[in-house]
Formats: sequence, C-alpha cells, structure tokens
Amino acid sequence: MTATFEFSDIGVRWNLDRDLPKYKPRFNIAPEQMSPTIPVIVRQRGGNECRLMHWGLIPNWAADPSIGNRMINARAETLTELPSFKHLVDRRRCIIPADGFYEWRKEGKRKVPMWVYLKSKEPFGLAGLWDMWRKTDGGKVESFTIITTEPNDLIESIHNRMPVILRPEDEEDWLDSSRTSFAKAKSVLKPYPAELMETHDVSTIVNSAKYDGPECIRPISEEEMTKGQLSLL
Repeated sequence: MTATFEFSDIGVRWNLDRDLPKYKPRFNIAPEQMSPTIPVIVRQRGGNECRLMHWGLIPNWAADPSIGNRMINARAETLTELPSFKHLVDRRRCIIPADGFYEWRKEGKRKVPMWVYLKSKEPFGLAGLWDMWRKTDGGKVESFTIITTEPNDLIESIHNRMPVILRPEDEEDWLDSSRTSFAKAKSVLKPYPAELMETHDVSTIVNSAKYDGPECIRPISEEEMTKGQLSLL
C-alpha cells in the first residue's frame, strides 16, 4: 500500500479536525511494520479524526497481539460471521487513506510487482475496521484491517480479491456508524469501477519493506525487469 501524499491533502479531502505531526508520506507500507505509522480516519464526536495505527487488527479481547499478523484483511462477505469483526461493523468502521497498492502478476516462475492506483492519481479511501487493544502495562495499541471484495475487470487477471475502495459519495455512510447501520452500509462494499483505475509494473525492491522511497512506484520497463536493475533478486 502507498500513501505518498502530504497530510494537508487528506486534511482537506476528509475535513479532518486536527493535524497529525508524526505523519510522513509512505511509498511501501507493509503489515509487518509494528510501529503505528499508517493514517486512519475515524468518526469521533461528530467529526473526522485521523490517527496513526498498526496494520493488522488486534481485537480488544486478544491474549496475544501476534493475532494481528493474521488480521490484515477481512472479507466483506463474512464480516458478521467472525468474532474478530462482527462486533466492530456497527461501531468501529474506518477509512484508510491511500493512493495506491501493490499486486503481483505471475509470469512463469516469477512474480512481477505492479502498482495499482486511480487514473486521477488522487488519494482514495479504503474501507476498514479498527479496534483498541490494551497492553499489560496499560498502554494501548490501535490497529485496523482492510476489507476486501471480489476483483473488478482490471484486477481479476492478477488476483482473486481487491481492497474495497470507497466511492466518495459512499464514504459518509461507511464512516458514520451512529447514523448508518451495517445492514445499510454493507452495500458500499463492492468493487471500484475498473475504468477509473490504472496499473504499471514496478521494481522488485517493493518486495522488501526496507525500501520506502519514490523509486518504489516508478514505472519499470520489461528490459529493466529482465536485467534485474533495481532488483533484490
């Protein structure tokens, strides 16, 4: 996932109440990164608030935070069936601002990384759920999971799932759980129109989370890929 924008861009886009000084643009966000560095928008006291959270949901009842490693995604079709998610759908829905995500296309024995984004290159909101887990020392960890759905025509040849990108007109229904029940809000959990999206191949450096710069999303040619330039392989 990528979030290469400045905070001011999403501050205006989602009418955020206050700044987030510790935020910085990210070009290669991976779930295994334990520090809470990913901006997540929640509805608090009638307004939108952005917090830095950990990717990989740790339910408030969890005995071990490592459960979050298995909770990076949640299938839209089964949210109300699983204990980790069913108690959150009506009270802790969230939006994860992003401007792209990575998928890997199979070509023979190799996997070619691709960056997926909107043709407009604008930030978009991913549908998610969040929760807060208490440490034994009393500290708290806020974490989230990204909801996935069936792929659109652009993604289906690459992967059998895609993250739910919310249409701007659907974001309010998803975020405001005090006014919109999940029974109604679940209708927004659908594939984003393929004609509004684009992809291009990128370097295999994105396979390592230690790389987190603009070179991660730079288009790479077939010749570069074959020669292994900028490659970890």
